[in-house]
Amino acid sequence: MQGTVDGFSYGAVTPVAAYLMASLGGALGLRCVTRSIRNKRSWKPGWLALGAASIGCGIWTMHFIAMIGFQVEETRIRYDGYLTFASLVVAVLVVGIGVFIVGYRGAGRSALLTAGVITGLGVAAMHYMGMAAMRMGGEIHYDSTVVAISVVIAVVAATAALWAAVSIRGFLASLGASLVMGVAVSGMHYTAMAAVSVHVHGGVGAPSVGGSPTSIMLPMLFGPVIFLILAGVVVMFDPLLVLGEGDWGGQQAKRSPVGNSAQQQPSSGSLFQPHTDAPPPAWSSPENPSRYRGW
Repeated sequence: MQGTVDGFSYGAVTPVAAYLMASLGGALGLRCVTRSIRNKRSWKPGWLALGAASIGCGIWTMHFIAMIGFQVEETRIRYDGYLTFASLVVAVLVVGIGVFIVGYRGAGRSALLTAGVITGLGVAAMHYMGMAAMRMGGEIHYDSTVVAISVVIAVVAATAALWAAVSIRGFLASLGASLVMGVAVSGMHYTAMAAVSVHVHGGVGAPSVGGSPTSIMLPMLFGPVIFLILAGVVVMFDPLLVLGEGDWGGQQAKRSPVGNSAQQQPSSGSLFQPHTDAPPPAWSSPENPSRYRGW
């Protein structure tokens, strides 16, 4: 028999929470990628890896928070833990491929399209692996046309996010990009869920095949959420990540007597002179170049 599918059993709570997690992961990831590109003295592989992990965890967490609200009236749902965890690994690794491509090759058309397609397909693979991890007293069927639309949305969203990571500067612009990214990723998820129908084995009141989604998913969500919080702490303690390249110079000028010299730093966004790791002494002044002896 055909199952009665409800994707919003908790009302607006799960969609809103899922959107916020996707936006948070996107915001942290975009700032980390920007940090690696704008500041050439950064440890690029580390920042790109942190950005990829933030975006991947944000997307994965969004998916499974949204799935807490998914129910089939005639049967209970549980999840295969190994396959669910594997979908997280896929999300982080494939997003990482796209992030590293644009991080090292820039936003050229070929690099951006390649990275966007790979990342988008990875996001779609993560989604459908998560769906394959579901265990219930029935079978899931998909509308192939809607599935194809969801994959296209994933590719477009991934390409736009990667473009934003290497092209958009400043905190507010990056924040806006992350909010748009959250809309796109959530839109992909709910478009994919619109393709779902369930054929239930047996009659109404089929026996349970496992615990509730909430009791299973909440412990698994704990780790990625903690990671996103820790990544947010890293961002908060690095002004270049928060403010971006253009805003840093002005902010430094207000807080330090060497603000004018800070504005003369290289266009890479580095806080440091190219030939030294130490800042000029506080008594130095651009108006008196003779005071720069030894720098």
